Amino acid sequence: MSYTCQHCDREFIKETSLTVHSCEHKRRYMERDEVGVQLGLQAYLKFYELTQGGSKSKTWEQFVKSPYYRAFIKFGRYCQGIRAVNTTRFTEWLIKQNKKIDHWCRDAVYGEYLLDYLQVESITDALTRAIETAQDWQEETGNPLRDYLRYGNDNALCYAITTGRVSAWVLYNCQSGKEFLTRINQEQVAMIWPFIDADFWGKKFKEYTDDTEYVNSILRSTGW
Repeated sequence: MSYTCQHCDREFIKETSLTVHSCEHKRRYMERDEVGVQLGLQAYLKFYELTQGGSKSKTWEQFVKSPYYRAFIKFGRYCQGIRAVNTTRFTEWLIKQNKKIDHWCRDAVYGEYLLDYLQVESITDALTRAIETAQDWQEETGNPLRDYLRYGNDNALCYAITTGRVSAWVLYNCQSGKEFLTRINQEQVAMIWPFIDADFWGKKFKEYTDDTEYVNSILRSTGW
């Protein structure tokens, strides 16, 4: 009697040998539920959906056997590590921009995407992400989340802006955001400026007056 690995078809005389056996396909199967792996799978599916049109959707088995498996897993884990904003949109953007998959995990590429995305995302997404970030700060400090922009560390706040956690929709439409912008130094202003360009956002707020008033009223009523 022999024992066969269901992943690579290798046969073993002893069951214990099969139990301790580790092949590449088995390792891939064992890591299938990891967040980064699932994000990589979704990126793989999206890639084939957009590049092959109406072709039949790929399966997990096809993903595991794909020569690009590790590249997509690397991307999924990268997105998990940086807490990428809207991973699905990021993947779509990469594909439509014809970015080489070897470049998908570059911070400069993500920054390019983020600048594009933040200018067109829904106000609901922008508000939700800022509030969730403030909630994390509240849990860490014990301070009310409405004071996030008032008493949060300025360098940490600047980082939150450059990583898309806090949008210009929030900064320009609440009192604490305006106070934050007046107290930071020139170096910090330069760091966040591409994400809060006053000329661009001023025009956007005038163009979308209803959205602007909605954001303003929500933040004002909650003490921001």
